[in-house]
Amino acid sequence: MSRQSIGPQHVLWLLALAIAPWFSPATASAADRPNILFIMSDDHTTQAVGAYGSRLAYLNPTPNLDRLAKEGMLFENAFVTNSICTPSRACIMTGKYNHNNGVFDLNGRIDPENQHLAIEMKKAGYQTAMIGKWHLKAEPAAFDYYCVLPGQGKYFDPVFRVQGDKPWPKNTIVKEGMHSTDAITDITLQWFDEERDESKPFFLMHHYKAPHDFFEYAPRYEDYLEDVAIPEPLNLWNQPKFGSLATRGASDEMTPYIGTSIGRRNPRRNYAKHYGVDSWLSDDEAKRKAYNIYLKHYLRCVKGVDDNLARLFAKLEETGQMDNTVIIYTGDQGFMLGEHDYMDKRWMYDESQRMPFLVRYPKSIPAGSRSNAIVENVDYGPTMLAFAGVDTPEYMQGNSFREICETGQEPEGWKQEAYYRYWMHMAHHDNPGHLGIRTKTHKLIYYYGTDYKGENQTPPAWELYDLVNDPTEIVNQYDNPEYAEVVQDLKHRLAQLRDRVGDDGSHYPKTEAVVQEFWDYSEADRAKAIRISNEYSKAKMAE
Repeated sequence: MSRQSIGPQHVLWLLALAIAPWFSPATASAADRPNILFIMSDDHTTQAVGAYGSRLAYLNPTPNLDRLAKEGMLFENAFVTNSICTPSRACIMTGKYNHNNGVFDLNGRIDPENQHLAIEMKKAGYQTAMIGKWHLKAEPAAFDYYCVLPGQGKYFDPVFRVQGDKPWPKNTIVKEGMHSTDAITDITLQWFDEERDESKPFFLMHHYKAPHDFFEYAPRYEDYLEDVAIPEPLNLWNQPKFGSLATRGASDEMTPYIGTSIGRRNPRRNYAKHYGVDSWLSDDEAKRKAYNIYLKHYLRCVKGVDDNLARLFAKLEETGQMDNTVIIYTGDQGFMLGEHDYMDKRWMYDESQRMPFLVRYPKSIPAGSRSNAIVENVDYGPTMLAFAGVDTPEYMQGNSFREICETGQEPEGWKQEAYYRYWMHMAHHDNPGHLGIRTKTHKLIYYYGTDYKGENQTPPAWELYDLVNDPTEIVNQYDNPEYAEVVQDLKHRLAQLRDRVGDDGSHYPKTEAVVQEFWDYSEADRAKAIRISNEYSKAKMAE
């Protein structure tokens, strides 16, 4: 280019080239990128979200939350990879499966250098904040601001750990006379008023403790649903073709010991006993009464969350940021609301494995849209980063589904199966260790049934559910000859999926030895599983 040909337009072009190496998302105007608000409740399952149309939808449990579905997208097949609080949160924060992020159970932690989602958002120029339930043990130091519950936290008079002069976790504040759901919302609203840096977009993780058990709701909800009989799931009652040797035992001898219950089935832990249901009632009457108490307590906690979301959305409206914010709502996993007579989560059954996932961003997400694409919680971080204009880091295993949010279409090569693994064998709620694969049409669950040392074994078995013809997972088709090819195909795909996500068994080799021993499930394997059932049941009876 000759000296004479350089005009004003060329000067601007050369200047752009000169500054290009230093331009990054962090230097872009806050107006160029959306804020990101990631709202997560603890144990809020799809059955208790009106927009999902469950048996509880007619009770209108979540009118404010349903707004996100009406004005954004609802995901029908969002799945947790390990249905327990700490591991789920670790997957979201790291974008990695639990066998790679090191958080297998409730004892896991994510240190500041591994709080990748916050780190990447801050690098992209976002103001970051973490408010509410954290449950990852280590200080959330990767965030600009935090105010978090210690561990599980308390429902009433909650204590929060905050930044301060003392080392973590000694700086605390107490919200006396408050319910945690109200307190968490108050803290977030205060953050908007006092901490918000208007020169940057924000990334805010706003996490409720509710509706975690034991469902201590705010007193103002005492009359909510008081005179309503809560609709029951059909599979609250015994389904003779449900389950397997792993969950029922030989001749149903394991049913008192596997899975904590609503009724009296599990004598160690059940809601009939917890709620002091009259001993003179029949077992069926006691189960029905305990179910109604349980669901009303749970839904009153949900009501508290939904009412507080109205306050949070009002703040975004007031500040003019409602439509400039990607708003995501989810639970840290699903939850059993009486299905199969189970309480809590942990199971791979859909009520526990499926997570609510609603996302609203009217600038690019069509209102009232739905997707049946399979997404996992390891994908949540990459998706939020994509909305922030950040490519998924190579160390993350998850993938962004922003394109699905905006187009409703799955990109070429998108995953067609979800991986699941629950490690905490027979802890707390008497759930055997298991792993499995979930497609849009079928689910194959492998209960290998042993702890990290390959000990305390319960009977191994497989379960197959045809989700098209049996969406409530009532009939185990594993031994049905008509499904033999489906079993063979899904076992092969499960082995490939384990390899793809890196769950090679090296973390706990004695456990993996049991996984491999019963994989084929020959007649000899079944006979051994029956012996294990007999021995386990006898030992429990002796207790």
